[in-house]
Amino acid sequence: MVDFTRTLASGMGVWWGQASAEPRPLVDRLLEQAPEIGPLRLFTGLSWNDQLAQSMAPTDTMVSYGGLGALRALGDSDRLDVVPCHYSALPRMFAERRLPSDVGLLQVAPPDREGMCSLGIGVDYMADAANHTQILYAEINHRMPVVPGSPALSIDRFTDTLETDRPLVEEDRRPAGAEDRAIAGLVAALVDDGDCLQVGIGSMGAAIFDALSGHRDLGVHTGMITDGVVQLIDKGVVTGSRKQIDTGFATAGTALGSTDLYERISSLPVLFRPTSYTHAPQVLARLDSLVAVNFAIEVDLTGQVGAEISRGTYLGAVGGQVDFARAAAVTGKRSIIALRSTVRGRSSIKFALDEGVVTTARADVDCVVTEHGVAHLRGQPLAERRRRLIEIAAPEFRDGLAELVRTSL
Repeated sequence: MVDFTRTLASGMGVWWGQASAEPRPLVDRLLEQAPEIGPLRLFTGLSWNDQLAQSMAPTDTMVSYGGLGALRALGDSDRLDVVPCHYSALPRMFAERRLPSDVGLLQVAPPDREGMCSLGIGVDYMADAANHTQILYAEINHRMPVVPGSPALSIDRFTDTLETDRPLVEEDRRPAGAEDRAIAGLVAALVDDGDCLQVGIGSMGAAIFDALSGHRDLGVHTGMITDGVVQLIDKGVVTGSRKQIDTGFATAGTALGSTDLYERISSLPVLFRPTSYTHAPQVLARLDSLVAVNFAIEVDLTGQVGAEISRGTYLGAVGGQVDFARAAAVTGKRSIIALRSTVRGRSSIKFALDEGVVTTARADVDCVVTEHGVAHLRGQPLAERRRRLIEIAAPEFRDGLAELVRTSL
């Protein structure tokens, strides 16, 4: 049994993998022993550990780049410290030890004949963080796929290991609604054959991939690869044949989806690369056909995007939105922000952002899409931006927004 008390001491920092690469058995063991060790600083990204809020010792602190998944419950109890940062900044912050990095917990594939353990689909920030972490523990999961070309670590690199044979956690995603499908159709019309895509995850992202089934020779360079990408690979839509880099391959940091995705991924033309590559400005600048499609909670009438907080609760993150949006707007082809026009009876197109937190600057947004249309903002002055954004707001809110504009001028 793994004993963290041998290596951990009060005040130390521990990070672990996220999403389907989260090493849940190691995390559970760590949280059991944490009260014996003393206060710890913890770091992870998207977590589906629904027991996290109950299992964490009251003296421990969770640090993350956002409030994703189970971390929302920690935010509600004021036990989540969000570091607002671009996803591309994570490797540097681990290198500078600004994030918890005394100990790292990974989920890896079984060692090969040379004793190398593939990170499989769990490359992401974990590969970068491991380079700057002295003590590593590994869950060796026999279900973690060995992905050709994925980074690997020697079995000797781990202080201790725990062997499992458990299915990777599947994404819990609600079906796409009518608004999602309408938005997806409008987004697909903004994509040309041969473009290279980055698309956000969730039901709207899935709907967008469905709407792209009639396209040809699309490329993918993104943070998380999903079932939607695999379906387009199967249909011959995603070929990567016109990508300026990684030609013939889809590029991602991790996979997030179904068991079918995880079981097939090692045989597909997909490259898993660390965040220091997938989100690096110098890499994204080489993709001159890049179309970035990201999602928002709210957008104001100048095009500023809020994608982190709703009604005081941290729901999202800066994440890779700005990394990809800026690259697509400046050196790529098009930066798109998509959102439903209303949420819980309130307009998502706002005169001013309710939370006052700007995730993506208006200068990095080329188009905003709701189910009511597309607002093309590139090259437009503020007055025209306001007019176009009001046109794609929910009809019942348009007059009120227009009145706010008139009385403010």
